[in-house]
Amino acid sequence: MASRLEYVQYVAEQLSGAGEITYKKMFGEYGLYCDSKIFANISDDQLFVKITEAGRSLFPGLPEAPPYPGAKDYFLIENVDDRDFLTALTLTTCQALPEAKTKRRI
Repeated sequence: MASRLEYVQYVAEQLSGAGEITYKKMFGEYGLYCDSKIFANISDDQLFVKITEAGRSLFPGLPEAPPYPGAKDYFLIENVDDRDFLTALTLTTCQALPEAKTKRRI
């Protein structure tokens, strides 16, 4: 089941306190970006955030699951209504991720 655009837009709005949140349709689902860094995806109307040690330290015990068969585990975010939690997790995750690579034009 593909994710609904309305759900993606709602999650992006909930995350807006963390920076510039954008999304891109990828393979029938959506990748989420914060200030040009991909940090999460939405699959089957569920939010999955990349696991970092910083995120795990700040929020121990978050459930982990793969967003699709064969993928590595991400944090599965079950409550997308808690804006403060989402903002804190997004900021912590994105600070721990490497800078986005810029595409070189040939």
